[in-house]
Amino acid sequence: MKIAVGKHPGSMVSHLDYMMKRRWWLWVVLWVMGTVGQLLGAPHGSREVEASPRRAVVGYFPQWGVYSDPRFLVKTLVTNGDAGLLDQVNYAQGSVAGGRCSVADANADLNVAFKAEESVDGRADADGFRGNFHQIEELKRRYPKLKVLISLEGKAANFAEDALPENRERFVASCVDLFVRGNFGAGVRRPELFDGIDLDWEYPREGDAANFLALLKEMRRQMDAVRPGLRLTVAVGPSLRMYPGTDMAAVAKLVDQIGVMNYDYNGPWNGTTGFLAPLMGDPTEDHGGTVERSIAAYREAGAPTSKLLMGMPFYGYGWSGVGRENHGLYQDGKGIRGDRPYWYIESLGQGFEHYRDERSGAPWMYDGKTLWTYEDPVSADKKGRYARQQALGGVMIWELSGDTVDGELLKAVRRGVDGVEAVRSGGGRARR
Repeated sequence: MKIAVGKHPGSMVSHLDYMMKRRWWLWVVLWVMGTVGQLLGAPHGSREVEASPRRAVVGYFPQWGVYSDPRFLVKTLVTNGDAGLLDQVNYAQGSVAGGRCSVADANADLNVAFKAEESVDGRADADGFRGNFHQIEELKRRYPKLKVLISLEGKAANFAEDALPENRERFVASCVDLFVRGNFGAGVRRPELFDGIDLDWEYPREGDAANFLALLKEMRRQMDAVRPGLRLTVAVGPSLRMYPGTDMAAVAKLVDQIGVMNYDYNGPWNGTTGFLAPLMGDPTEDHGGTVERSIAAYREAGAPTSKLLMGMPFYGYGWSGVGRENHGLYQDGKGIRGDRPYWYIESLGQGFEHYRDERSGAPWMYDGKTLWTYEDPVSADKKGRYARQQALGGVMIWELSGDTVDGELLKAVRRGVDGVEAVRSGGGRARR
């Protein structure tokens, strides 16, 4: 907008003098324009994920952290600095079974009595509201800008049954009553504990495509009826082929975020070693998918860039009996069952050499017989910068307990996403 300004009536002051003397008027106009824009808002189908210029960093919190060794508690997000770096926590998990939503682990969520030294507010739990859910409540009091969503997870067959026309409304009502209205039973009600729902249906078949979309519509409708502004998000697989018949552009209009699970491109189920989550790949070779290709596919399918979250793993996979050629990369090997957290892999120093792919930035470790593929601070920083450069909605992390005690990976992600201070350590030997 250009504003034409003449001389002040009855004086010979310059244009500049006039603007300086009346600059308060310009600030008022700009403030009003900004306020009106915020009040008007935009419908769910077109609004941005965050009004803030900083890209969202979303991390999944593991419900089972209360049982792990070492324990990963809600308070850990405070002691390791994660809470100040995250924009959103997706609590894994809420249960989808029996035609309804329910608390997946009542002991972890509602019953565990945390000691004073284990509690976010430094006070031991008393009778009443306890468990992880109470700790989340205290976390949100301490970090009021932090959003917390419940992640609904369950068997694909259960989701498919619940999404049927005759079951859909009742199923969604159970989810909204429990996690949005916060009716946890025994007189416990916490209507603002969760700021929305993350739906993790792995994966709708072609015959489920229409019901998948209808389920999201019903969730959007019932959530908005209770409290407008609640977030509805989905976690989706790294390949669109996992969603035959699904109109991803239509899905995007209903949700606030689409978290792409950009990991498990290679793993111990393959008899050949490869990268867990490579950002890019050599165009002349084909060693599986890449983050770059997955994100591009979702864009082409109609998902707005600003709603896409790039998935990042805080874990890794290994193979044993791996040959020495190419320092073990793309060689035959026997997969080591299960994943391992980054903090565990990072501790395996003796005998291992560190290597890095020049193009993708992906690291691997090899000691002459065992190879590990994982994410490290350098690759995490690089991916964060990629998300920023591509104007993505942000990044999504599975899951926070895989990090070191001082949050080494998450700090690197935040630096990359915010575009500050490049990571310069832990580079290893560069290899193609």
